[in-house]
Amino acid sequence: MKILVVEDDLALSAGLCFELDMNGYITVAAYNCLKVRQLVQNETFDLAILDVNLPDGNGFELCRKIRDMCPDTPVIFLTANDLEENILKGYDLGAEDYITKPFNIKILLKKVDVALRHLEKAEKKNPDQWSDGFLHLDFSTLTAQKGGEKIAITPNEYKLLRVLTENGGNVIMRQTLLERLWDSGGNYIDDHTLTVTMNRLRSKIEDGTHSYIKTVRGMGYIWNGGRV
Repeated sequence: MKILVVEDDLALSAGLCFELDMNGYITVAAYNCLKVRQLVQNETFDLAILDVNLPDGNGFELCRKIRDMCPDTPVIFLTANDLEENILKGYDLGAEDYITKPFNIKILLKKVDVALRHLEKAEKKNPDQWSDGFLHLDFSTLTAQKGGEKIAITPNEYKLLRVLTENGGNVIMRQTLLERLWDSGGNYIDDHTLTVTMNRLRSKIEDGTHSYIKTVRGMGYIWNGGRV
C-alpha cells in the first residue's frame, strides 16, 4: 500500500514516513501543495495523510483536489488545527479521519490500517467497478475514465478487462481469454485478433507512468493493477 504524506515539518515528515515504512507501507513525502498536485497527476496512492497548514496553501484545498482526481483515495487529516469548525470541515470534505497534534503514533497507525481496510471492503462490495485513482472502469454501465477523462472502450475490450481485473496478479492463459471472447456476430475470435485487441486496449488505458497489462510470453497476460 502506497501512502502520500503531506507535512511541511521535515523532522515530523521523516518520522512519519519511517514509522509507516517500518509497518510495511510505501511512503511518498511532499512538503507543499505544488508538489502534491504534481504527484497526484502522475502517481496513484492508497491513502493520503494531509496537514492543513502548508507553506503555499492548505490541506482542505488539497483534499478537494485529491477527491476530484482520485475519488477512491481515503484521506486522513493530521494537523494542529483543533477547532471544532476545522474538524467538521475536514469530515465534510470526505476525510476518513481527522487527527490533531500532538498525537500517538500507535493510534495513527491503527487509524491508517482501519482506513485501508475500509477501502478494501468497499472494493470487494462493488465488483462491477475497478479503480486505482487514475483509471476507473465501470462494468455495469460500460464506461471508463483515464486521468479524469472519458475513454472509449469496446464491448470486447470490457470483457477482456473484466477477466483481467477479476484475476489481478494471476496469469490468464491466452486460451482462457479466447474462450471468453466473441465478436458482435457471436463468432469466437482467433489468436491474432486477441493480440491486436490487447495491444489496442493497452494504448487506451496505459501511459508512460501507468502500466496495467503484462505479457507472459508463450502463456498469456497478467493484470498488474497500475504498477510500472
